[in-house]
Amino acid sequence: MTATQTNPCTTCGACCAYSSNWPRFTTEDDDALDLIPLDYVNDRLSGMRCDGDRCTALKGKIGDVTACGIYEVRPEVCRICLPGDDECTMARRKFGLARIEGQTVS
Repeated sequence: MTATQTNPCTTCGACCAYSSNWPRFTTEDDDALDLIPLDYVNDRLSGMRCDGDRCTALKGKIGDVTACGIYEVRPEVCRICLPGDDECTMARRKFGLARIEGQTVS
């Protein structure tokens, strides 16, 4: 299996460009927040910096090839959005991408 087949997020990125309110900090402790480079944190220190609705840590073209520039230290809200869940489906719909069917959520 290729990385794309096991991780459909690498060809999507919709959740990272759905809303500037979505990449917020809610459950992170100070140690976790300190790992996120300040260039990616919004001016209120309440979430990720966005360009419009798109998180500035998102690299690539939505629906083609994408990656998170801070994947290892991304906030909790990013970690809990899973391929095929309700949030994923809502974000994909905004960009005209088909629902992910049959994805095992772990």
